[in-house]
Amino acid sequence: MHFLPTSLKPAGCALLLGGLLALSALPARATRIKDVTMVEGGRDNQLVGYGLVVGLAGDGDSKINFTVQSVANMLKRFGVNVPAADIKSGSVAAVMITADLGPFRHTGSRMDVTVSTLGDAKSLQGGVLLQTPLLGADEKVYAVAQGPLALGGFVGGAGGGGGATVQKNHPTVGTISGGAIVEREVPTQFAPNGTVNLLLRSPDFTTASRVADAINHKFAGAALAKDASTVSVYVPVQYMTDYKEVDFMTAVGGLDVVPDQVARVVINERTGTIIATSDVRISKVAISHGSLTITIASNTSTSQPAALSNGQTTKDTSTQTDVQEGKGSFAIVDDNPTIEKIAGALNAMGVTTRDMMSIFQALKQAGALQAELVME
Repeated sequence: MHFLPTSLKPAGCALLLGGLLALSALPARATRIKDVTMVEGGRDNQLVGYGLVVGLAGDGDSKINFTVQSVANMLKRFGVNVPAADIKSGSVAAVMITADLGPFRHTGSRMDVTVSTLGDAKSLQGGVLLQTPLLGADEKVYAVAQGPLALGGFVGGAGGGGGATVQKNHPTVGTISGGAIVEREVPTQFAPNGTVNLLLRSPDFTTASRVADAINHKFAGAALAKDASTVSVYVPVQYMTDYKEVDFMTAVGGLDVVPDQVARVVINERTGTIIATSDVRISKVAISHGSLTITIASNTSTSQPAALSNGQTTKDTSTQTDVQEGKGSFAIVDDNPTIEKIAGALNAMGVTTRDMMSIFQALKQAGALQAELVME
């Protein structure tokens, strides 16, 4: 049963329905080992810092205490002592800087940073980040960030005639490409004692076994699948000199493997999206679908009194209610169908995306959906 408010027309409802993105049962394709695994020890490290963005042309923070204090501290570093009460922060914004320090990065290399407002600044458009140290979880400085920001949005028209404002995306978050310089390296060893552990990005016993088999087919006896997420690879003797481990890892990473896929249906109720993998199966089941739509519309009319009369203008409100019941349908889905057949059957019944979500949940409760159901 669906209730439509007067401001929501049937044409507008289509924007809320989204679409079912179902993958048909196509033959699985091979992918490179380097795309489904990562080298143990070659992990990212998160960095964070607090800084100031200047040059915002009046779009910065209002007179917030921590912003004003930060500006005063920054000026003191340059030998300028200004009372906090005399500082205007309209062109300055307090920001947080975040970045990921990737593996095998050396001192002097550059990386991207993301800058986000901390106060009430309206926009970071045209701003420049002042030199800011970036700290790791151990509170040590690993990089220093500075530079002009690039925004994926803007805000304009504020304070114009009628107070109209135009905004696109989020003007309070920006990025600086290559804006941070690495000052401290994170020691990384990818082949200690001649052994490399490959970690699966999506742990799975079948995929781990296939990765080991693909490596052993190229390098006999070099790989062993330890569990669902770890494949130990032993570097052959001929690759353990003159930094030839890199050549060995290049050869291993380029090998093809067919990763296994777990049967899963992901439902996002916020966006009205359903994603289903090709391995989803449903036991023999009957599905019934029907709908009832109630539309309530309010109309206002004005009654004017006759000329030279003592009457008053009045407003009359009338309500119209319309009930439409969709024709129900009942369909039997064959035993062990593919997701392609399931999507075809539901689409033939005229089922909307919202109704598909309810049907998938009911199938799971009935024990007919042979897949993992994920609700977001």
